[in-house]
Amino acid sequence: MNKSLRAWVLLCLAGCVYTVNVQAQHPNLVITSEDVRAMREAVTQSGGFAEAFQELVSQVEGLMSQPIQVPTPQDGGGGYSHERHKKNYQLMYNAAVLYQLTENTAYAKFVADMLLQYAAMYPDLPLHPKRKMNFQNPGKLYWQSLNEAMWLVYTIQAYDMIAASLEPADKASIIQKLLRPMALFLSEGQPSTFDKVHNHGTWATAAVGMTGYVLGEAEWVEKALYGLDKSGKSGFLKQLDELFSPQGYYNEGPYYQRFALLPFITFAQAINNNQPHRDIFKHRDEVLLKAIDTTIQLSYNGLFFPINDAIKSKGIETIELVHGVTLAYSLTGDTGYLDIAQKQGQIVLTGAGLKVAQALEANSATHYQFKSVAFGDGADGKQGALVVMRNADANHPGANNGSAVLFKPAAQGLGHGHFDKLTWQFYHKGAEIVSDYGAARFLNVEAKYGGRYLPENTSYAKQTVAHNTLVVDETSHFNGELAKANRHHPTLELFATNHSGSVVSAQIDSAYAGVNLERTMALLEITGQANPLVLDIFNVSSDSPRQLDLPVHYLGQLISSNFKRHANTTQLSPLGNANGYQHLWLKAQGKPYKGLAKVTLLNDNGSFYTLSTLTKGDEQFLFTQIGANDPDFNLRNEQAVIRRVEGAKQHTFVSVFEPHGDYNPSKEYTLNASSQLSAIEYETRGDLLLVQLVLNGTSYLIAIDKLKRAEGVETAFKFKNQSYSLSGPLAVYLMTNDLE
Repeated sequence: MNKSLRAWVLLCLAGCVYTVNVQAQHPNLVITSEDVRAMREAVTQSGGFAEAFQELVSQVEGLMSQPIQVPTPQDGGGGYSHERHKKNYQLMYNAAVLYQLTENTAYAKFVADMLLQYAAMYPDLPLHPKRKMNFQNPGKLYWQSLNEAMWLVYTIQAYDMIAASLEPADKASIIQKLLRPMALFLSEGQPSTFDKVHNHGTWATAAVGMTGYVLGEAEWVEKALYGLDKSGKSGFLKQLDELFSPQGYYNEGPYYQRFALLPFITFAQAINNNQPHRDIFKHRDEVLLKAIDTTIQLSYNGLFFPINDAIKSKGIETIELVHGVTLAYSLTGDTGYLDIAQKQGQIVLTGAGLKVAQALEANSATHYQFKSVAFGDGADGKQGALVVMRNADANHPGANNGSAVLFKPAAQGLGHGHFDKLTWQFYHKGAEIVSDYGAARFLNVEAKYGGRYLPENTSYAKQTVAHNTLVVDETSHFNGELAKANRHHPTLELFATNHSGSVVSAQIDSAYAGVNLERTMALLEITGQANPLVLDIFNVSSDSPRQLDLPVHYLGQLISSNFKRHANTTQLSPLGNANGYQHLWLKAQGKPYKGLAKVTLLNDNGSFYTLSTLTKGDEQFLFTQIGANDPDFNLRNEQAVIRRVEGAKQHTFVSVFEPHGDYNPSKEYTLNASSQLSAIEYETRGDLLLVQLVLNGTSYLIAIDKLKRAEGVETAFKFKNQSYSLSGPLAVYLMTNDLE
């Protein structure tokens, strides 16, 4: 056989294998026939998997006893028809799982009856009446096609599990009137979404690709993987390549990483079960597995860090991450994931879920280790980073309730990103202290703007002043222009962690024309101190005099300041008239003398927190509350203190954020309510930053070497006639002689 003929035969054989795999036996998306055999045996035995099965039986049978409701679509997010269709796809999926585990045809018939009702309705449906013009592609069942894709991701799995039980006529009706037209509507009917590198595109490609596997449409699978033109410039694989960094960080932030995780891992499992030769879980050095782990790491005390457009109540218990953790353990056997599974308290009825349940019953869980990490942003991991610095509770190895700093020298994050370069948040004793507003949205509460993002999401939540970073001349970074923001990102100059704590430094010169912003932060471990300290050095250089505002948004009660505040007690006015300032009531202001300015807060977790700032007598402190120009009461009434410097070409904000004390109103005691920090001195020597702190009468020197010398490379220097040797980028020294 000549080479060309041999190549042609091999190509034909590859095509034949591909076709057979696409038309695999039902079920073969996430749950396979092999899984079903093991699961059927498990539900007859005692244990967590059988308990989860019995709970699902009780839930589904209760709902099946009610009439099937397939209403005409008419409501936006949170409305009756929206929520009913959402519940229907979840119910169909669950009933189909029970059919596979019990072989009780009542479950299959229920799913079939509901699918037939949808098949009777779908062909004549117009675009949704509550669609938002010029906003997003609309669906037919839902106001946006994103929800339509979610519906199909679940429903095609339900169909896959009951398909073998269907009468030929019913199967033909469901395929021709529902599944096929919906898949075409989500792909060829909406190319701008299907070919978009974005979480909406992820859901669409997953829905269409999985439908292709079930219906034997190899072309649909190819388009889902490589884009409508199959060029590879879009599609599922392109999304894997561009939406995640090499470390598995998703560029829209952890809230949307959690949301996008489900279609990524669901479609990936379908690909792996139907076309294992693609090695989808090896793609980009196992980027999907890294993404699951990164999603966990980007949480504190069970909740995700709420950067960008984030609902702050979302955390590791969300079903998307439950499936993610289940898959991660199934593929890796890493027993740390079982620790997270225990905290989630949910067992999914899949083959992977069975492995988790059995491992938990065998007490195989080990502590999951939360770490200090700089997660590189962008497809190459070099478009800035999202940085987590942690001080884990020493009494609970791997616990997630110690102290944490989130620092954000990251890229914009597409349309869900906020204009908040170099912002930070602080967490302590299980609570958010220095806070981020997150998204201005009441998810699925129809009375609040149809459950969509509120207008205040743009007018306040996205604006720079809503964050803990510098605002120049009361304008937001990049002047609030998304296209410009997406073209630029900060540069991560330094990140390191050692026995002295963690340190990070980053800069950006494109947020404002003619202005360079550079911020260095450290979470410091100081021997003898009960809590770590946060050191913050923010250096601003401008080509002309500017007004500089540096907010600190906090959750808690203002207790005191060591300077006089002039409060507005009879009438409030907005702090400004645009760029988020119009939503801030100016409640008080003060101008500290030269020296150390202090503001002390009390959080509901019972701890006090003092912001100590080194001032030259040129900083105003503005005390604000959210709520101005908010006639519909859409915004939360949270507090901030804003440090303002006017007419500055160069300024360095130096401060320390100090947790201290204990307040227990139940037992009626208060301990250490006052700050222990009495002095700050700061100087620079080239790339060496030196900060002296006096804590409870003891002097400490913090040295930060921004040249990023490797650990073990010695840097000798003197400070106040004492000699020091710095090995690595961060060190804390106990000073024995304060004299010059």
